[in-house]
Amino acid sequence: MDTAHTSMTINELEAVVRRGESDSVEFKKSTGQLTRTAESLCAFLNGHGGRVVVGVWPDKKIVGQIVADGTLRDIAQCLKRFEPPAPIQIHRVPLPHSDREVLVLQADVSYETRPFAFDGPSYERVGSTTSVMPQETYQRLLLERSHAKQRWENVPAAVSLEDLDQDEILRTLKLGAAAGRMPASMSADAADVLDRLGLRDHDRVLNAAVVVFGRRMLPDYSQCQLRMARFRGNDKTEFLDQRQLHGHALQLLEDAMQFLTRHLPVAGRIEPGVFERADAPLFPPIALREALVNAFCHRDYSITGGAVSLAIYDDRLEIWSDGTLPFGLSVEDLKRDHPSRPRNPLIAEAFYRRGLVERWGRGTQKIVELCVQAGHPEPEFIEQAGTLGVRFLPSAYIAPHRVGHDLTSRQRRILQSLAARQDVTFGELRSLAGPTVAVRTFRDDLLHLKRLGMIGLRGRGRGATWFIVRDTQQ
Repeated sequence: MDTAHTSMTINELEAVVRRGESDSVEFKKSTGQLTRTAESLCAFLNGHGGRVVVGVWPDKKIVGQIVADGTLRDIAQCLKRFEPPAPIQIHRVPLPHSDREVLVLQADVSYETRPFAFDGPSYERVGSTTSVMPQETYQRLLLERSHAKQRWENVPAAVSLEDLDQDEILRTLKLGAAAGRMPASMSADAADVLDRLGLRDHDRVLNAAVVVFGRRMLPDYSQCQLRMARFRGNDKTEFLDQRQLHGHALQLLEDAMQFLTRHLPVAGRIEPGVFERADAPLFPPIALREALVNAFCHRDYSITGGAVSLAIYDDRLEIWSDGTLPFGLSVEDLKRDHPSRPRNPLIAEAFYRRGLVERWGRGTQKIVELCVQAGHPEPEFIEQAGTLGVRFLPSAYIAPHRVGHDLTSRQRRILQSLAARQDVTFGELRSLAGPTVAVRTFRDDLLHLKRLGMIGLRGRGRGATWFIVRDTQQ
């Protein structure tokens, strides 16, 4: 039991009380209700954490109580009745102009230790009510506890420190220090960095270290794989591009982002006086990176033939990984507040230290928010046949209008000419741009710019004229 005297101010306490009781806050008049207090703390430990405020009436009146040495002994004796031992902190908040105090008993969730029991039964929190936990819930939490201690990622690997990418390990230290998530004063020693990340156990490299930093994946780590494809049309009948890569997760993430850059359409706009189109990716890159990071952190690496898959179709983009959602989560939960429960906390920790992921379970909500802000429908989260996927659906997706920023100098001169003068015939345009190229080649340039949606054609035959599409939204 930890007792803190100054960790909560009276103003902070009043703010908690004003918000009232909830699924994470309960009020008790005094320590005369210690048994009920402990039952609620047990429920908070088995849920998402919470606090019991002792010295507050149900009507939110702050009355406090005298806190003597005997009071603290009674609390300590009560907390000994938890199984396993409960991580409870006690904050003492003195009331102004009074010899009374309010006690705030804080229960921080511990996914690796729960379920907790108090005097025999386990408890759960539903809304603002504490009740005995059903047996099936208790069994599920026991299964989670077992998984937390025995995971594929924390098994010692059949490799040595020399088999890992030393440069990438030290780069993680540098990026982590820049993000304020690694000590800036830490020695640039690969073994020390791995120990700080929890990726070694008694000088033995863990499987998680191979996933994040391994240099050679075949034949022992074939599941450290990324499959990427750009399909023609809306199914898998025909490939335009296909890649299958093995490597550590940080490299595969970079490879995936490069593949997206090559194959995703762009939305573009040409303003008067500006002769290059300002291109933006069809989907927000941060949302795509977040989805890929989730796939690498949460997938089930115990599946030997597994992989992270990235598929681009004419009408959608999908990212899939092997493995189901963590215990107690559904696909519906991913679009609202939910606890962060990575299947591979060590791998997720390494991504967190590099600034690639947050701890608080908002990654999927962030993906949704970014896509909606960009004018797209909400992405779909799908769980099927032991795999988990996210499907990005664009507001409009026109397959031929793909990346448009690889223009030649001649094609840029055509845009300059059209920007200065609209509705130009083919002959006039060729004269303005300089008749130093074959007619067929010049015509191909026009058709290329037209396919990209940057210029348009009015009319037919000799009287047809070309013009710039000033505001293209593909």
